[in-house]
Amino acid sequence: MKNNCLKYGMVGGGPGAFIGDVHRRAIRLDNTARLVAGSFSQDYDKTLSIGRDLGLDEDRLYDNFQEMAKQEASRDDGIDFVSITTPNNTHYPIAKSFLEQGINVLCDKPVTTTLAEAKELKELADRTDTLFGVSYTFSGYPMVKEARRLIKEGELGELRMIMGEYPDEWLAAPADNKQAAWRTNPDQAGISTCIADIGSHIENTVSYMTGCEISRLSANLDIFVEGRKLDDNGGVMIKYNNGVSGMYWASQIAIGNENGLKLRIFGSKGSLEWHHKNPNLLKFTKLNEAPRMLSRGHEYLGDEAQENSRIPAGHPEGFFEAFANIYSNFAAAVQAKKEKDSIDPSDFDYPKLEEGLRGVKFIEKCVESSKNDSKWIDFK
Repeated sequence: MKNNCLKYGMVGGGPGAFIGDVHRRAIRLDNTARLVAGSFSQDYDKTLSIGRDLGLDEDRLYDNFQEMAKQEASRDDGIDFVSITTPNNTHYPIAKSFLEQGINVLCDKPVTTTLAEAKELKELADRTDTLFGVSYTFSGYPMVKEARRLIKEGELGELRMIMGEYPDEWLAAPADNKQAAWRTNPDQAGISTCIADIGSHIENTVSYMTGCEISRLSANLDIFVEGRKLDDNGGVMIKYNNGVSGMYWASQIAIGNENGLKLRIFGSKGSLEWHHKNPNLLKFTKLNEAPRMLSRGHEYLGDEAQENSRIPAGHPEGFFEAFANIYSNFAAAVQAKKEKDSIDPSDFDYPKLEEGLRGVKFIEKCVESSKNDSKWIDFK
């Protein structure tokens, strides 16, 4: 471990939780932070069990997140940030508890289940001068960062059309496992399943790549599996402030597909295409020229793509590394904040609370439009 390694705690990520272990493994890739505290489950015995397995001191394994926030804030060696990896409906009260104690937060998306809660967290983070990151995974991929650079430098000309899709078969049939159960339960997931779970990834990745701001949208959300209360498929038409058009499709009933995020960006001078299934490649085509396949790890790429790569070209990097990039950049901001009176968070490349707030707004507007016969809704 680095001598200046940060200390972090985790809420959630107990036995059987997929994403909590992803967060822990990703942080370990760069050794930017060391796990020292946790409230991993609502069942304290399970928290104790997993805490012992992770080698944590028992006096820093907490019965609930409220106790954890207060106790860690009072310690001289308290945590520098907390990682929140719990169901959607719990993000707000957990994040609020730690922000009130002046502890930095990195939270799974969607950051809350309502826009009002997201706005309250934003006001609280500003008031307490705390950093707040959101784990929008795909912004961490080097070739997504390269696409962002090419668009920003005008290589595509004036943007015209954006196509985003995220097909997956995970919920094509009724499922009774723990992960599916809470994501399809309105009491835990909020007002949406599919658009909140994977459609929000399209919105964030497009915004990160292009900088385009949604002006209005029209959405049609479907429920195909009998007995389900929330959407498992959805299509969204988009108009952006700069005149660009967009179309998103997210589906969790698309048999034969597995987390198939795909983005195509079309401009007046060229286009880009990126597939999550082949994340180290970026297809770049200029008007009247043969397509080029850009590959991660090469010197012809921009600084951000290079700095967020770990191994030489030809060796695949993927999901864990993308998560690790988010944590590494967030940890750099936390470390800088510890060493200085103030920093500008925009100098650090991780998804901020503003992106999380916009993601919650996107979910709410899609649901509102769909409930009103796909009426065009202003994105204010």
